[in-house]
Amino acid sequence: MAEPRPTTELDPRYSDPDAVPTDWSEARALLAAAELYWLSTVRPDGRPHVTPLLCVWLDGALFFCTGPEERKAGNLAANPNCVLTTGTNALREGLDLVVEGAALPVTDDGRLRRVAAAYEEKYGSGWRFEVRDGAFHHDAGTALVFEVAPGTAFGFRKGTYGQTRWRF
Repeated sequence: MAEPRPTTELDPRYSDPDAVPTDWSEARALLAAAELYWLSTVRPDGRPHVTPLLCVWLDGALFFCTGPEERKAGNLAANPNCVLTTGTNALREGLDLVVEGAALPVTDDGRLRRVAAAYEEKYGSGWRFEVRDGAFHHDAGTALVFEVAPGTAFGFRKGTYGQTRWRF
């Protein structure tokens, strides 16, 4: 299945005069290659919650896992809207990425096996999961899996500063 191609626009308000929009293919490659991401969710009382985690890019979406008792799992049960970010801590070089979407549970064992294989391929054998009963299982326990398909994404280019928005 082909991944959706977003509309791309450069926001001149936040971009250098010489900036050009970042192509989605570059952003997608960086989303796939990044090792660490930051997940922002909203607690049931409205306060924000941010935590680092691992993700894999597969079939046009980011996938992550978390224990069913973790704060982020509870937040997403009440409100699936979230933001995933990744990038660099450098001011004058690189590309930071922000993906907005809904984190939807993945419970189909066939899809979970594909996601589990992607985790192991990207992060190594320490991230090998057994799939059963609609979840990941490993020595530390059970992990729920979530899929975030981009609704809107932003790229913040540094050096020649440019803010690109992708709408899906």
